[in-house]
Amino acid sequence: MVSHPLDSLTADEISATSALLAGEKGIDSGWRYASIVLQEPPKTEVKAWNAGDAIVRRSLSVLWNKLSNDVYEAVVNLSDGALESWVHKPGVTPNFTVDEYHDCDVELRKHPDVRAALEKRGVNPDLVLFDLWTYGNEVMPEQWRDRRLGWVDIWSRASEKGNPYAHPVSGLKVIVDVNSMEVLEIDEGHDRGLPEVDAEYVPEVRGLAERTDLKPLDIVQPEGVSFGLDGSLLRWQDWEFRLGFNYREGPVLYQVRFKDGDEYRDIAYRMSLAEMIVPYRDSSFDHYRRTAFDIGEWGFGYMCTSLELGCDCLGEITYLDGVLPNSAGEPQVTKNAICLHEEDDAVLWKHVDPDQGAEVRRMRRFVVSVHATVANYEYLVYWRFYPDGNIECEIRATGIMVSTPMEDETPGFATGTVIDRRTYAPHHQHFLVARLDLDVDGEENTVVETESFAAPISDTNPYGLDLHTRGTVIKSESEAGRSYDWQVQRGWKVQNPNRLNAWGNPTAYKLAPTGHFPAMFDESSPILKRNPVIGNTLWVTRHHDTEMWPAGDYPTQSKNDLGNGMSAWIADDENLVNDDVVLWYVFGIHHITRVEDWPIMPVDKVSFTLKPFGFFDLNPSMDAPRSPAKGSCCVGGECHCEH
Repeated sequence: MVSHPLDSLTADEISATSALLAGEKGIDSGWRYASIVLQEPPKTEVKAWNAGDAIVRRSLSVLWNKLSNDVYEAVVNLSDGALESWVHKPGVTPNFTVDEYHDCDVELRKHPDVRAALEKRGVNPDLVLFDLWTYGNEVMPEQWRDRRLGWVDIWSRASEKGNPYAHPVSGLKVIVDVNSMEVLEIDEGHDRGLPEVDAEYVPEVRGLAERTDLKPLDIVQPEGVSFGLDGSLLRWQDWEFRLGFNYREGPVLYQVRFKDGDEYRDIAYRMSLAEMIVPYRDSSFDHYRRTAFDIGEWGFGYMCTSLELGCDCLGEITYLDGVLPNSAGEPQVTKNAICLHEEDDAVLWKHVDPDQGAEVRRMRRFVVSVHATVANYEYLVYWRFYPDGNIECEIRATGIMVSTPMEDETPGFATGTVIDRRTYAPHHQHFLVARLDLDVDGEENTVVETESFAAPISDTNPYGLDLHTRGTVIKSESEAGRSYDWQVQRGWKVQNPNRLNAWGNPTAYKLAPTGHFPAMFDESSPILKRNPVIGNTLWVTRHHDTEMWPAGDYPTQSKNDLGNGMSAWIADDENLVNDDVVLWYVFGIHHITRVEDWPIMPVDKVSFTLKPFGFFDLNPSMDAPRSPAKGSCCVGGECHCEH
């Protein structure tokens, strides 16, 4: 049931889109859908919309003909049941699909030449995993540039229930036309065999007894949860926002507001993860093709998995399903794709007065989470809302590292870490790009880069104690790319110069950066030229409805030279002062691999926080309730502990 212009497409709307295109354009099994998404109305229209107004619903589809490889974008007016546009997109390759990944595995498993190549190496073809990857333009074989081209990693299980990524078949790649599933080449570089490695992680396969000394840990809310969900609108404490879900970004948070007194105040119009770029920093035969654009080349939403109570989420949980199309344009439902719940997070604020006793309030936070399986890796995404006005985005990476056999035993390896017998794991990087369309008390905002510095010793500062701050306005898009500087503790505030707090300063939210690292590429590297967005920690652009994907609309097989993406957006040097601005924050994990990440990796956590900075006139969580005493020495503000 649709109640708002930003509500995600329903299963019926996905079916209606593909049915109309079948009738109007003859779309049949000779075509594949890369995506069907809500075509979001212009931001100005959404913000002007009132409940009760008519909602015009449109879908945007990307699809291609498997025989000709021609790509089209189609806009369907779902309200009128009409095809509004059908546009040919020459020279682009849409994202790969989960269906193609599985089809490739099936076809290669029975291909006689592929089976023969595996059997020649002593590998059982019935125990392998064929892992399809997209090609980057910089490493594509010249003779197949006009194809929908994939290359395939091959992994061997030790047994039917064994770790599928335990034994890489090193030095053997299969190059495939993904439209026809034709094997174009079996690319062989070397054969290092299958080292005997300790790679199993399932207890029954390892023969490992699970420990029994941990007692159950449960979270209960006997009176129920404190949040409410009305369609896509979620309310919790003073927070209000809408929740969407699509194939590319997964969860999207819309129209985030905070109730301050009797007023709901705008903080953000739209927040999501817009790209994830994972270059493997190893130029050897096994890895030189391995630079993934996991969001743009595959779609984060497509890879989200069903969550289970007690395993993925703990407590009183509300689940939402993910409804997305398959490559035939049919709706597919991922049950329990999104987890909504409250968590305890230790102490919110506290002070112990020796005369009056202790006042302490516990922190509670609201969490929106999804888990995505991206081949060998899992990415766990948590958007968290706090009673003090903070918003946190945390990513946890886990799963199984890519491993690689070596020629012989050696204690060290230049581009990786030795993790097992004759095996190393290559170093790599996980760059995430968050798209943050902040509207702090409205759209007219200015971004100020803040720094701290020590004032020089002087007559008024004889001990050198004074610590000052300075702010630099990011005036236009020629100044859009900013790098973090630890020495001055650089951060970025989004201010509204048209609204002052009680103390005369512009209301603001600050991006508190963490998890940032330099790209560490040579400036002439084709990898960096293809995705220059990773070259800075932050980018600021003027808002445009069409500017969504910092590595380009179609990063698969692209050179990033098609007139979109970050480099194209900032070329016109638009004004950024007192205007509608978007922040693009680049963060992630610089993964220098380690033995402790094998055979399965404990979560590595990275996050950033949006913090109110003069947005409120005082601590907004002053009204946090006291927690009921449970055998504590502190009751109702009176503390009976001995200090």
